[in-house]
Amino acid sequence: MDDDEARTRLLDAAEALFYAEGIQAVGMDRIRTESGVPLKRLYKVFPAKEALVTAYLVRRDLRWTADLRGAVTDAADPVGAVFEWLAAWFSEPDFRGCAFLNAYGELGTGPAAVLDVVRRHKAELRELLAEAAGPGREGLADQLLILVEGATVVAALDPGPDPARRAGEAAAALLARAGAGTR
Repeated sequence: MDDDEARTRLLDAAEALFYAEGIQAVGMDRIRTESGVPLKRLYKVFPAKEALVTAYLVRRDLRWTADLRGAVTDAADPVGAVFEWLAAWFSEPDFRGCAFLNAYGELGTGPAAVLDVVRRHKAELRELLAEAAGPGREGLADQLLILVEGATVVAALDPGPDPARRAGEAAAALLARAGAGTR
């Protein structure tokens, strides 16, 4: 097993376990066992748990943001597409809320590298929402971000598409009130 394969296996195991059970609840020995990566190789690839948590969140950010961006790009109603995408995500059987808010909730302002990834993810999401709102309406991004985050937290407690649908209705009302309608 080379370092690339070990990294992939470790990140796969970390993502599944951290998202399902929490970062603090899962130790490095459990990651090693689930991944099948020898202890020496684990610590060669990720010298500390913070490095593994950071890499897990970076990888999740890249995938999550690309999936959402793909759903929004070229949509007739980009803001509506955001909430449709969320409704589908909230309905997935393993949905446990936002991995980034979950990490922040567990670790707070602890590891600076982890906090940096969480902040960067939320900034990217805000930028995507500004793009979805359209030219001249970027100011709505903060309000849309609050709707997305609120819907995500509500869905974490009560999974299913309804929180996204209700937040989407509120977003449509915001856009209409701003004279934006749909693009």
